[in-house]
Amino acid sequence: SNTVWADNYVNVLNNLNKAKELIEQYQPVPSELSAWPAKKKNQLAIIDILSVYTFQTLVDTFGDIPYSQALNHEQYPLPVYDDDTKIYEHLISRLKTDISNLEEGKGAFGAGDIIYGGDVAKWEKFGNSLLLKLGIAVSDINPTLAQSTINAAITGGIITDESQNGVFRYLPEIFNLNPIFENLVVTGREDFFGGKPFVDFLNMTTDPRVAEYFQDVNGEYIGQVIGAGGNFSDFSAAGIFAYTPTTPGNLITHTEVAFYLAEAAARFGIGGNPETLYQDVVQASFREWGLSAQEAQNYLIINPYNAANWKKSIGEQAWVAMYNHPVVSWNFYRRLDYPALQAPPTAIANADGKVPVRLQYPTLEATTNGSNYAKASTAIGGDKLTTRIFWDIH
Repeated sequence: SNTVWADNYVNVLNNLNKAKELIEQYQPVPSELSAWPAKKKNQLAIIDILSVYTFQTLVDTFGDIPYSQALNHEQYPLPVYDDDTKIYEHLISRLKTDISNLEEGKGAFGAGDIIYGGDVAKWEKFGNSLLLKLGIAVSDINPTLAQSTINAAITGGIITDESQNGVFRYLPEIFNLNPIFENLVVTGREDFFGGKPFVDFLNMTTDPRVAEYFQDVNGEYIGQVIGAGGNFSDFSAAGIFAYTPTTPGNLITHTEVAFYLAEAAARFGIGGNPETLYQDVVQASFREWGLSAQEAQNYLIINPYNAANWKKSIGEQAWVAMYNHPVVSWNFYRRLDYPALQAPPTAIANADGKVPVRLQYPTLEATTNGSNYAKASTAIGGDKLTTRIFWDIH
């Protein structure tokens, strides 16, 4: 909890806020005067889109969080926690404004943009895909807002293929490595291996992605009971992608967006035929992991779409496909209640024998911002791993 909180507030949101301040303070030279207003508008919109992305992640992880008073430490050294429902509503409105402020052909960050290389059109697709994500998230709690948001996102233009993926490109240098590689290789640790429920599911469904996700043990893929230890040689380690320093980090991908379309169709009849979109999702995931269309087709024959229980079909597939995008996978699990998972007997008391549906607030918040922390804990129903985020109503 401490790391997730600090990384997002300090290393992401604070840096984005500082970037916004630098943009606002920049004085263009005479040759830039005519082009600067539109370019500045694009830069600020991109910065804010990433801020919306990060705030959504924090809400989805903790529930009520500092928002309206966040990032203004001089005025609000001890920020209040805002209601997570209200934050979401504001994020949707805020994101729509950001997208409308983007204008192609006016420049942005150019080569300094390590996600899209200055391509504003792709940022529009990123923004609309994020809007789709926000809309899907509130489907159970506010279907009216969900549908209007989903429709606006699709109409605006979302990510439709892998070339438009929003990914963070890591470099081979020691300070710019993929953090998974850093944890597995640089530290020399040999105690990361696959969880038994996940590996067993891949084996049971004859899923060829298992060979991409994990390494075999004498020709077999073997997972360990969650929470249990073991020898590295006895269980399947993460796949080669995790031992590659430049494996990109996923922000929003075509596979993720395809899942939202499938869910929108199944829930609300928006965007197409649910079964066809389910098949598109599987094809997209197989392509992402370097597998063939025929392999995807063979898999779909064994694992077809179940219209009578679409939540199970989409939920289990998202669990599998989002293996390298775990927060998104967790969101699908909490929203759709699939797959059916059980907490291990070694789970801590705060989990109450259940699979966590949120993270606890950081201990530092309880000690340094105690009054606001206490109010937030009461407001959400207790600072527990079992307290549901506002959109997780089941």
